[in-house]
Amino acid sequence: MSATAPYAGPSPIRRPVAAAALLAALVSLVFGLLLAGAGPASAHAALTGSDPQDGAVVDTAPKEVTLSFSEAIAVGDDSIRVLDPSGKRADTEAEPRDLSEGGTVRYGVALHSGLPDGTYTVAWQAISADSHPISGAFTFSIGAPSETTVALSSQEVGGGPVGVVYDIARYAAYGGFVLLAGGSAFVLICWRGGASALPMQRLVVRGWLTLTAATLVMLLLRNPYTGSGKFADAFDLAGLQSVLDTKPGAALVSRLLLLGAAALFIAVLFGTYARREDEQERKDLTFGLAVGGGVVAAGIAATWAMSEHASTGIQASIAMPVDVAHLLAVAAWLGGLASLLVALYRTPDIGSASVRRFSAVAFGSVVVLAATGIYQSWRQVGSWSALTGTRYGQLLIIKVALIAVLLAVAWFSRRWTGRLTDTAVASSGAEDASSGAEEEDAAEEAENTAPDEADEASDDVAPERAAQLARQRAALTATKKKRIRDADPERSGLRRSVLAEAAVAVVLLAVTTMLTSTEPGRTEEEAAGGATAATAPASDGPVNLSMPFDTGGQNGKGTVRIDIDPGRTGSNDLHVWIDGSDGEPMDVPELKLALTLESKDIGPLPVVPDRLAEGHWTASGVQIPMAGDWKIDVTVRTSDIDQVTIDKNAKIG
Repeated sequence: MSATAPYAGPSPIRRPVAAAALLAALVSLVFGLLLAGAGPASAHAALTGSDPQDGAVVDTAPKEVTLSFSEAIAVGDDSIRVLDPSGKRADTEAEPRDLSEGGTVRYGVALHSGLPDGTYTVAWQAISADSHPISGAFTFSIGAPSETTVALSSQEVGGGPVGVVYDIARYAAYGGFVLLAGGSAFVLICWRGGASALPMQRLVVRGWLTLTAATLVMLLLRNPYTGSGKFADAFDLAGLQSVLDTKPGAALVSRLLLLGAAALFIAVLFGTYARREDEQERKDLTFGLAVGGGVVAAGIAATWAMSEHASTGIQASIAMPVDVAHLLAVAAWLGGLASLLVALYRTPDIGSASVRRFSAVAFGSVVVLAATGIYQSWRQVGSWSALTGTRYGQLLIIKVALIAVLLAVAWFSRRWTGRLTDTAVASSGAEDASSGAEEEDAAEEAENTAPDEADEASDDVAPERAAQLARQRAALTATKKKRIRDADPERSGLRRSVLAEAAVAVVLLAVTTMLTSTEPGRTEEEAAGGATAATAPASDGPVNLSMPFDTGGQNGKGTVRIDIDPGRTGSNDLHVWIDGSDGEPMDVPELKLALTLESKDIGPLPVVPDRLAEGHWTASGVQIPMAGDWKIDVTVRTSDIDQVTIDKNAKIG
């Protein structure tokens, strides 16, 4: 009632409203600027090479076009299209063939035979393993370059109005999770009395509603977001079914199911728990809610970890639980901060002990954030050049700077917390008691005067008059409570400091959300290195290696000879000969090769050659993504139990 009660005079009531409006405007401004400048979401996977290469001129028409990527991708029927100079399909329009081997991710499409000379356009579109759509195009020529009439859409996959709405839903989902998980943790750990406070209930419930609505929007828009870019396809049942078969779709459905469990948690927290008066029973229920709520919160956080950056790349089995811990720490800190702001502005009852408990929770969250953030930064950036020279690294620097600012402001909040007393709260409580007694007297007076008023008016006027008196008394009580609360200088200082923290936290959360949709610096550098290597000049000639081996068994000695032609980055033909100790061709049951560029942490890239003749194996289309000193491992097995692996370095490109 206090929100609707009339209040004349200068404005302790209006200050919280103005503060909330300021925060809402800041949220809108930051999200608007970020969405306007972000463009379509960058993806974790990147095109690292192709055969033919971009801009290449080949003498004869290739039988197929192959594309190599830095990470695993999902493809569909039209993921790779090859268009002739007139814009007609030059490929067979079949689903791309998966040519991946070991750590090499490669897909290819077959071309029609007898293609004429001219410039051909390769347009590709796929979904990265971390759920983000990717696309691109390049050209190559047969015989000689020519004019082409191919006009590709300027809108990248994941862009347009659908992309904007999807990105807004992503930001809203993170914000909803922070309020839901952080607000609930604040009530259970810091201020158990907040379970009975209506503003706290509204904060957590709104967080749940925001996260649920955002998840539903993302699930419906997933198909057009990664495909056509048309809102109408959001209700295409076939498209929705295909989304459910993907990792991001499964993650979104899992999140919705967990939100059902979260709704039950909220009902118990603000229902049974809030009404529980016995201290021992409340303590037992607190433990149960903390365990159950922690499991649900970790499960919801895992839906991001299982479908975004943490699920791909190096050390995914370690990165996913680290990502869950990072998200939970963010929610405990920033969600608790939002809860403290609401408690300070909208309720008079929170005491200094609760504020100090949150200060301890925030400190623990910062420690977890620092540890998990350092690991994530190493994993996603990997080098100083990627930190300063890529968009991901630059956003990471901004995030670290914002955390430093937030910690500085938090230091001031901690000083105000140290000076905080419960005098104003006690006074407010006494005033509440007095006002409550006055309200009871007013109600009794209204009941006593009701018969007299009934003589002068109809019977239904007296109850309305009593209700009106009760509302006026409640409004007066609320006004007095706010006046007492706002007169406390320590609480006023703490409110201003926490408001400043919340403003910085809004920007920090937005930058963190941007990081989840930006190509990691490590991947961007590797892709750039691959692109540079694609145009590197050829070496002096084919690479020739000779390596003796001895498996230790009978007839286990011999020599492996390897030719890599043309011995440069891109596609190569590989030939392997094995000679026995007598110099004659020697057959073996198994032969495997692997290429590793240790200086760039690439590989091993496995190669399994086919037997061409006795003692002779060959493999075509062996992709070497960048120039460098490559280590070539050869595994030779001469019997069921006799096997050896030998290696030698070769300068390629």
